[in-house]
Amino acid sequence: MAKITFSNRNNDFYQSVKHAVDDYFAKTGLKKTGDWRLYSKTIILILTAVSIYVALMFTPINDWLALLLSLVMGFVLASIGFCVMHDANHGSYSTKPWLNDLLGLTLNAMGGNSYFWKQKHNIIHHTYTNVDGVDDDIAKSPIIRQCESQRWVPAHKVQYLYLVPVYSLSVIFWVFIMDFTKYFTHKIYTTDAWKMTLKNHIVFWATKVWYVAIYMVLPITVWGFWEWLVGYMALNATMGLTLSLVFQLAHVVENTEFEHVPLDMTKHIETAWAEHQVKTTSNFAMNNPVISWFVGGLNFQIEHHLFPRVSHIHYPAISKIVMQKCKEFNLPYNKYDTMFEALASHFRVMKDLGKKPVVAFEEVKAA
Repeated sequence: MAKITFSNRNNDFYQSVKHAVDDYFAKTGLKKTGDWRLYSKTIILILTAVSIYVALMFTPINDWLALLLSLVMGFVLASIGFCVMHDANHGSYSTKPWLNDLLGLTLNAMGGNSYFWKQKHNIIHHTYTNVDGVDDDIAKSPIIRQCESQRWVPAHKVQYLYLVPVYSLSVIFWVFIMDFTKYFTHKIYTTDAWKMTLKNHIVFWATKVWYVAIYMVLPITVWGFWEWLVGYMALNATMGLTLSLVFQLAHVVENTEFEHVPLDMTKHIETAWAEHQVKTTSNFAMNNPVISWFVGGLNFQIEHHLFPRVSHIHYPAISKIVMQKCKEFNLPYNKYDTMFEALASHFRVMKDLGKKPVVAFEEVKAA
């Protein structure tokens, strides 16, 4: 992979905001991990998902109700990903490592793999946010173009029109293509993957078999192939679209910045790591408690990127601290008042990136 370094200068911002947040937890006596608010949410979401699955598999319901329940289940599974899996795999769910590891496997229960997630998301994405050439989260080219440094192809002219179907299929691609690509190539985008232990291999294959059994074999046995296919696609379309949009609204909107580094090159980024996180990240709908509940605080992505080991239940409180510190250090605090505004911004960005560049990015860099 490329070698990237951040500036050691101007690190006062991070030290100041970290001290202020630590002081907040010291004064309130709160743990940085989850509490009853997170635990109750976990119980509600997981019980809801299990109940819907049991209803679909073991109770006599008509096709239309089954389709509706499949759509709802897709949304609930996405919310489990936001609220439970995300905190657990960051180690911010609980002070008990074993509980974080256990609940991190909710990703495996939904078809993904927590081991790859920790490498791809916790380490690569959170360190090299919006760095084209390293950050796997913006590596969808040539299907979609997410920043100016990525190669343009004619299909990008209408990418804003086919974003919804692409996002809707993202979970299926993740489960059956991307995870296996990482497994067999030992790479996460351009980064060599960490060596897997025997336990990692066993968990990978065991949970993939589990996925096929629970989401495919049993439903086909109960409903038949075509009925299963409709429900399966409905569930995954809802889940994929929900997951994709929430994560895209964090980084691929107007005012967020991008960096580019060619493969095997060395680049020094002239800002400190914390400043880079602030400039490449955006919040949305911060005053909407319903959205905050379902997306696991991921509408507070600035706080999450600065403090990934702090549970999302604390983000509304510490956002006031972070906002004040950004103002104090003359840094941007990108945010949208509503989710609709953030969505509109994302689609505007994707439409603009679909326009053919007057001068190719490579030519601009060369000049």
